[in-house]
Amino acid sequence: MITIDGSKGEGGGQILRTSLALSLLTGQPVTFENIRAGRRKPGLMRQHLTAVRAAAAVGGADVSGAEIGAQQLVFRPGSVTPGDYEFAVGTAGSATLVLQTVLPALLTASGPSSLVLEGGTHNPYSPPFDFLERAFAPLVNRMGPRLEVALQRPGFYPAGGGRFTAQITPAKELQGFDLLERGEIRQRRAMARVANIPRSIAEREIKILAKKLGWDDDCLTVEEVQGPRGPGNIVVVELASDPVTEVFCGFGERGVRAEAVARKVIQDVRRYLSSDVPVGIHLADQLLLLLALSSGGRFRTFKLSRHCTTQAELLERFLGTSIVVEELPGKVRTVTVTPR
Repeated sequence: MITIDGSKGEGGGQILRTSLALSLLTGQPVTFENIRAGRRKPGLMRQHLTAVRAAAAVGGADVSGAEIGAQQLVFRPGSVTPGDYEFAVGTAGSATLVLQTVLPALLTASGPSSLVLEGGTHNPYSPPFDFLERAFAPLVNRMGPRLEVALQRPGFYPAGGGRFTAQITPAKELQGFDLLERGEIRQRRAMARVANIPRSIAEREIKILAKKLGWDDDCLTVEEVQGPRGPGNIVVVELASDPVTEVFCGFGERGVRAEAVARKVIQDVRRYLSSDVPVGIHLADQLLLLLALSSGGRFRTFKLSRHCTTQAELLERFLGTSIVVEELPGKVRTVTVTPR
């Protein structure tokens, strides 16, 4: 039995989700203490409870303590069973993070799986669907399995109501790779999406992106969501090179000008473009987990986030993975992942 102190590391839901994923993969039971102790509202919230229940369903687990607000939980996994599943958060809590809880185990399961997930698909506190589809899934597919995701309707914070599907074709093992150079950017795309708010907000965001980045009109798109449950606004910039696609997002908020939302995304894009780093800070912790489950590999990124270092600690503890971080000039890091 492994004991996980949820107050350590990033102190939030990532410790819970990654530990659940690794418990399913290894068959090791886990006791959680101080769940989300580092957050303003500690304990399990709806999206975390959904992740626990999803992991229990996929892994035939015995669970005690799974209730809203709980700060202690015991999870005893059984056998991973691929198949058809539906998981609904019931709030704007992230449905993409629920997928990432069960996905690692299903990538090498004995058969394909089909998942329907409902909840928040565009949440400022988690990877939006655009990141999942354009940045994350292609790297999964490069490793042998096949992950295909499709957005049926977006769900913005705080109303939620989003829905997407995931089709998973597993592989016997994951093939690792090196991602050390980004190379030439071959495709640029910027999109501003609005739901139940004036189109002019998205048009102002796109105008700033066009002016500051100097991109042509054929790279720029304004989208209006039809029939959303609530209001929402997101700016998405996609940069695609041969080995990797990176996605940068900014979310509109009440009282924050459209121009400010766009400028924050521009700042992130410029930082990425000014370096030869292929992997951004949000993709780094996702890639770290994938490589730990594979034959290993290396990637180059910026200084590791707290989420990434917490991920590394959990991978070393559950899997015995060796993770070596080399510091390079310009706050660049080369991360080498070697399975046990």
